[in-house]
Amino acid sequence: MISIAIMGYGTIGSGVYQVLTANREIITRRVGEEIGIKYVLDLRDFPGDPVEDVLVHDVEVIMNDPEVSIVVEVMGGVEPAYTYVKRALLAGKSVVTSNKALVAAHGTELIEIARKDEKNFLFEASVGGAIPIIRPLYKSLPSEDFLEITGILNGTTNYMLTKMSQEGVTYDAVLAEAQAKGFAERDPSADVDGWDACRKIAILSSLAYEKVANYEEIPTEGISKITPIDFRYAKKMNMAIKLLASSWKEEDGIHARVCPALIGPDHPLFMVNGVFNAILVRGNMAGDIMFYGSGAGSLPTASAVVGDIIDAAKHPLRNIPISWGKEKLVLGDASKESARFFMRVSGTPEDRAGELTALFGDLDIIMLPTIHDEFGIVTEELSETRVEAAKEDLPGLLAVYRIRS
Repeated sequence: MISIAIMGYGTIGSGVYQVLTANREIITRRVGEEIGIKYVLDLRDFPGDPVEDVLVHDVEVIMNDPEVSIVVEVMGGVEPAYTYVKRALLAGKSVVTSNKALVAAHGTELIEIARKDEKNFLFEASVGGAIPIIRPLYKSLPSEDFLEITGILNGTTNYMLTKMSQEGVTYDAVLAEAQAKGFAERDPSADVDGWDACRKIAILSSLAYEKVANYEEIPTEGISKITPIDFRYAKKMNMAIKLLASSWKEEDGIHARVCPALIGPDHPLFMVNGVFNAILVRGNMAGDIMFYGSGAGSLPTASAVVGDIIDAAKHPLRNIPISWGKEKLVLGDASKESARFFMRVSGTPEDRAGELTALFGDLDIIMLPTIHDEFGIVTEELSETRVEAAKEDLPGLLAVYRIRS
């Protein structure tokens, strides 16, 4: 029997316990040996739960047991997860995690520790929940020169934007609803401010470009300023507003950004709604490949975690090579990026068209019925520098969105 320990018995940890228990026969057949849960670590007690039989409160029990060969970290957060995971690896145990904060902050070090000792540090569930995306990047597509990765990587914000678009509700109202349904945390800032998606695109970029992407250096905007009026303009243009996390190649290097953007019906992510996630990978040979599915939730995420447990169990004495280098990824200058933009401005076209044309060149005017004190414009391709200057100096600029093709 292969003995494992699960650190954390929350939403994901209980899901991992359930998957391993319910699918025991299938997993045993595919591994060739039974996987047994020897310990579950949590500070709490769970009276009446079957986990009581294996529940421990002291991490030292796990660290000091040589029979535990795989540790599953599903606690979340950077500490104490980082300390525990590093100790487990140094003790000669493989580690499986769903913790994107941990991977984004310390992935390079933990992968290297595992590599040196012929153990494994696996993190498929850290991006996209049940969607297989980590393993395909380093295992299924190793010959590709990745030109772009763009994803809807946060189910909470995608749910909120979908509701706002379809029902015309405000940001505050849909956030309260998402919290009531358990889709958003009591403190939703990691999701709504874009940092969850930012960490995930940093992980994908580190794999795709084989250099370490620092999520703190990626320009990141959230969704809290989006209003129902923005969606009315989007519908008028037959477009959708999505929170996109992207990295892509340009002549001066790799660029990355997380921001709300307008996309049209020809974009592969246009119809990704609700709590679903999707990732578009563009390779120089394979072209566009889409990964779509449940991006969060107990059992979908647990399924990805158990997939890594199986992989680690099948390779007890061999490190699975992961295309994540040690060198730092230096991002291209964000001010040199360019895009077409949609902007909302106060006033009327008659009063302001000349001023706006002088600033931005050719533009299209978008008007909404019943709204007479503002209008929208769609610009030609502009540099970030020009748009940032406009944000500072242009009176009555109400909103700015990039348009992604």
